[in-house]
Amino acid sequence: MEQVRTATSYPAEDGAGDERAIGLTDEAELYVESARHAAIPDELFGLEQLDVLYDGDFRTLWTFMRPKGRPSFNPEMLRDFVSWQRLIGTGFGPDRVPLDFLVLGSRAPGVFCFGGDLDLFRRLIEARDRESLVAYGHRCCQILHRNINSLGLPIVTVGMVQGDALGGGFEALLSFDYIVAERGATFGLPEMMFGLFPGMGAHSLLSRKLGGAMADRLIVSHAIYTAEQMYDLGIVHHLAEDGGGLEATREFIRKSQRKHAGLVNSRRAMKVALNLELDELTRITELWADAALQLGAKDLKLMDRLVSAQTRLTSAA
Repeated sequence: MEQVRTATSYPAEDGAGDERAIGLTDEAELYVESARHAAIPDELFGLEQLDVLYDGDFRTLWTFMRPKGRPSFNPEMLRDFVSWQRLIGTGFGPDRVPLDFLVLGSRAPGVFCFGGDLDLFRRLIEARDRESLVAYGHRCCQILHRNINSLGLPIVTVGMVQGDALGGGFEALLSFDYIVAERGATFGLPEMMFGLFPGMGAHSLLSRKLGGAMADRLIVSHAIYTAEQMYDLGIVHHLAEDGGGLEATREFIRKSQRKHAGLVNSRRAMKVALNLELDELTRITELWADAALQLGAKDLKLMDRLVSAQTRLTSAA
């Protein structure tokens, strides 16, 4: 007989997953449920920089970024995200494995994500390689746009923040339906410090969520904001005590199960109102690439210092 999977993974507080047998008594039901779970592509659980766990009881897919080196969106992680989105679309949905909630967090201690790969940007700028800068930006925009639209599935997406969310890390969070953040988490768009601007969604999403004037303030100030400040602005939806982000996200999911359909359709209506097309995002990222090629030696040195600081923080953690 062909072997089928009959277990469900549950995220533990320490990041490890334990497994419990699915509690089914009827043999026919067991085979049906096992076959459905076996339909999840194995490749989804073998991504290099994304740690994926499926909780069948709460129909939740938990994903944790597990970057190699600095916690930034390096090209390899972006490839993993493309595969992640494709495999979720293959394995989950109506008549396939049930999925109601999709959660993204990070395994990097004290950091959600520092954003774009600054070291890569510097090298591409020095090489005058506009094509590669644009390709990187377009890939980010495509991932972001798919996430804004919930991968075309009837799911609620949740960003779980347990540390710093800066630059592209903050932009990525703006594409989620809900953000749960620990009080010690910080948010910011530092690109203006070295003569750039956030080019992968911040202008489009913040201006729609907060209005143009407030969006411009957040972008131009390059200030760092607390989770409570982001909550007061309506960007963060739920605050958790430090160390309690995972449990707070679980609690949000537990309380949201019965109203899942309402949440999904409410978010769909909101996205109709947002009216954000991929072309808008890609045009802005092309402006970002052109701006990057105008950076001078002092700007690139500051970018280098930020890379070094990020590396030291990562090594210390």
